[in-house]
Amino acid sequence: MIEEFEKNIGYIFKNKELLKRALTHTSYAYEKKVQSNEKLEFLGDSILEFVSSNYLYINYNNLNEGEMTKVRASVVCEKSLYKVALKHKFGEFLYLGKSELSNNGNKNEAILADSVEAVIAAIFLDGGLEPAKEFIISNLKDDIKIASQNVGLKDYKTVLQEKLQQKGNVNIEYNILKEHGPDHNKTFEAEVRCNGKQLATGVGTSKKSAEMEAAKRAMEQL
Repeated sequence: MIEEFEKNIGYIFKNKELLKRALTHTSYAYEKKVQSNEKLEFLGDSILEFVSSNYLYINYNNLNEGEMTKVRASVVCEKSLYKVALKHKFGEFLYLGKSELSNNGNKNEAILADSVEAVIAAIFLDGGLEPAKEFIISNLKDDIKIASQNVGLKDYKTVLQEKLQQKGNVNIEYNILKEHGPDHNKTFEAEVRCNGKQLATGVGTSKKSAEMEAAKRAMEQL
């Protein structure tokens, strides 16, 4: 069981007990009178924040302090960690108490996200910062890239909507017209329409940024 989990996350533990503790929820710890993963979660949270901050500082010179803070907050969050847990099938390996098992605790977003932080701390204690860093970056770099592309964008969609609605209720819609390139490096073309009439189009490296660009161009034309 432990070996399969290690294969999933790409790290082999020297201290298997440390990994077991990282996967031990408080409900199981209470029933079996063993240590839970709560203290590891605390440590893992700090490591995660440091590694992601360092990665942003080194790789995203175009972002200012406020923008880096926003990117980090959007990536170092329960939703992102839950995705990591699903990717590596954490739910199949958690030690849960009977009550949590009966309530599908192995699918609970908060429990799974917390277990990711605990495993990060366990990797750090077992092998040092480098393997912990490798696990974090390999799992979050794509989300960081997407967040960094959107963070500096002024919310032109909201501004455009407010501008158009000054003359009464209008129907504003955005559509993706085209997608170009491979999955890891796509370009999108979007349009913005008002009451069925196309106002402008825009291109971006994400659907959101393409829609923002379309809204920006519509504002310029208005």
